[in-house]
Amino acid sequence: MKNKLQGKDFLRIGDFTKEELMDLIEFAIKLKNMQKLGEPHRYLEGKTLAMIFEKSSTRTRVSFETGMFQLGGAAQFLSSSDMQLGNGETIADTAKVLSRYVDAIMIRTFGHDIVVEMAENATVPVINGLTDDAHPCQVLADLMTIYEKKGSFDGLKFAFVGDGNNMSQSLLMGCAIMGIDCYIAVPEGNEVKQSVLKQAQEKAKLSGSSVVQTYDPHEAVKGVDIIYTDVWASMGWEGDKEERLKLFADYQVNEALVAGAKDDYLFMHCLPAIRGEEVAEEVIDGANSVVFDQAENRLHAQKAVLASIV
Repeated sequence: MKNKLQGKDFLRIGDFTKEELMDLIEFAIKLKNMQKLGEPHRYLEGKTLAMIFEKSSTRTRVSFETGMFQLGGAAQFLSSSDMQLGNGETIADTAKVLSRYVDAIMIRTFGHDIVVEMAENATVPVINGLTDDAHPCQVLADLMTIYEKKGSFDGLKFAFVGDGNNMSQSLLMGCAIMGIDCYIAVPEGNEVKQSVLKQAQEKAKLSGSSVVQTYDPHEAVKGVDIIYTDVWASMGWEGDKEERLKLFADYQVNEALVAGAKDDYLFMHCLPAIRGEEVAEEVIDGANSVVFDQAENRLHAQKAVLASIV
């Protein structure tokens, strides 16, 4: 793979072209195969990744840490309590200091503006491990999983059922770029940001696909190849959980809803999942579910990103 992404930040999936994302997906599959065969792929020998966590994580921390190790480098875990960032040091100063020590920075935080400011002030690549607006690492792994399972993105129809959150916003952007028709079903008042929807629809025109937002989950999943959902109370919304359970009750992905999809549909979820809330147990643990393949692919997709930008 030509390393044309070297030095580039990985902040939003919409910052990349179809060709660039396809290169990353194919590289991730190559790295996955190399790992399965026990072939060394130490592209980042002697390199170091700083990992800043202001939001808790299982998959993000373990996959990045393991990925750097397998690539021959090292990763350093930094929580807010471990850093002067938690004691009032500015984001800009933190970015400038870390750039003198490490070869890349991954940050998982709240406001997307924090990641942008980190990238603007760092002299090494910055990776968005998740913000309230976007989750590009998860979407790259999701696209990789779809490509592995379906063999192509051509002619696919995708439905997200749930909240207009960081996951749905990043997914509709990824689908639009790759040419997948994307339907998102949300309760009224929980739509994706209008600016994100408009940008995704513009990208969909270029790829020959469509992006549609609806309030009807049955309309969204009719004849789809992929159904995706996420928790109804994301990090930061836990205090509103009871209210959101009532609001999203008709948006559970269950056997009645998935009956409208194709027989060989894929069920996807970024995890962690709450069985009995956003998804019924028989769906997430059923034959169409690929949630653990997605989780595994976080490792391989992020290794592709790290090896490409560092």
